[in-house]
Amino acid sequence: MSSHHFHKNKFDNSSYHPFFISKTTLIFFIIHGFPPTRLRFTSLRFPSTIRATSAVSLEPELSTQQSFNLPAIYRSGFKCNQCNKTYSSKENYLDLTITAGMKDYTEVKPARTELFRNPLVSFLYERGWRQNFNQSGFPGPDEEFKMAQEYFKPAEGGLLVDVSCGSGLFSRKFAKSGTYSKVIALDFSENMLRQCYDFIKQDDTISTRNLALVRADVSRLPFASGSVDAIHAGAALHCWPSASNAVAEICRALRSGGVFVGTTFLQYSSTTSWIERPFRERIMQNYNYFTEEEIEDLCTTCGLTNYTRNVQRSFIMFSAQKA
Repeated sequence: MSSHHFHKNKFDNSSYHPFFISKTTLIFFIIHGFPPTRLRFTSLRFPSTIRATSAVSLEPELSTQQSFNLPAIYRSGFKCNQCNKTYSSKENYLDLTITAGMKDYTEVKPARTELFRNPLVSFLYERGWRQNFNQSGFPGPDEEFKMAQEYFKPAEGGLLVDVSCGSGLFSRKFAKSGTYSKVIALDFSENMLRQCYDFIKQDDTISTRNLALVRADVSRLPFASGSVDAIHAGAALHCWPSASNAVAEICRALRSGGVFVGTTFLQYSSTTSWIERPFRERIMQNYNYFTEEEIEDLCTTCGLTNYTRNVQRSFIMFSAQKA
């Protein structure tokens, strides 16, 4: 299956089709080869599709905002220089899913995926939903962030992508830390990204110059092969339709030495009694809960090395690196 990507310097010659988000700048040329700057539209209404013939109505706005961030995304139009697909950003996130711009075609995703697209769930996620994770052994966002930062030390100063970011609980922490040159909060749920933006607006200590919001599928990441330094997936693995496709895609996007850190609920841990295990399997059958051994096997089979983990009851934080 072809996919669209952005790339900093050149297009990837791999089987992945064409445009990439680079580490430091937005690289795809906008309407007749304009440089990667924001565009100011003469009309108050943003066109649903950018066409080459509409270039006369667009005036380039020269700006120092050359990098890929929230100010650059808002109400801007983008075009892939290789496949000519156009992307219009009507909100504060850029939609890079394969269905972006489609009018009639729709896809039905698994119930666990659609659940998090619900605006009520997005609103409640940091207002009670996430707090319940403590009952399963999750140490809490602050401690989980500190643990992840230890694993991410080899990626300091690089690009971090927070996949399945939800309402941006950890994206905001990574951005505020100043540890990374760029943080991209990525999720499939439009409402989660809107909630993430609302939280960002409420926090004056977060700079939007090194932070961007992107809608994309974790199994089809819009990044060049080997272009990402760190990828985080907090409490996400069990929600993915295909964890193997997602982890393989994460491995592709990571640079050599890049780090993947994830947390999830275990189906059962090594301390769970044999009597209890079948009951837990039945209760959790609506989600893809894994064992410790399955997660390690998943990472290593997809090409990651140096696997390590930290387990507390049903909570697991695991880390692995791209060879």
